[in-house]
Amino acid sequence: MAPVALLIATVAAALAVWTLMNKSPDAPAAAWQDGDSKTRVCTAFDTVARAVQLQTHAELGPDPVAQRAVAGNARLAMVGGGDYLLSRLDSETPSELADVIRSFAHDLQDIGMNALADVPNADPAQAKRITAADASRMQLTDLCA
Repeated sequence: MAPVALLIATVAAALAVWTLMNKSPDAPAAAWQDGDSKTRVCTAFDTVARAVQLQTHAELGPDPVAQRAVAGNARLAMVGGGDYLLSRLDSETPSELADVIRSFAHDLQDIGMNALADVPNADPAQAKRITAADASRMQLTDLCA
């Protein structure tokens, strides 16, 4: 089971990197750009918050390889989620909402990249980033209600 989990995590990470690197600047406007900006951004926030929650609390057992696979998916959810949120902002997004989305997205990316560098959550700087991201998450929950 552990080798399969590691393979899935590796493939997911590779696909995410490939997708980010192969964005076409001349691509037509995506369907997600239709509709109200606040609704679009809040929907993206909800998706990212759920993905991070699911991936950081997945349990595949005590096998070290399975644990690394779970950690890899959690880190991918954070780094990719930050980029996903930032890509949903536009000039129509209310500034208060946009500011908190940017803060949350950057915190997620910083947490994820530091975790990829094996910085533990107990590290003071990492703990500070986690606390800031949680505060932004709670603020966004209120703003998107």
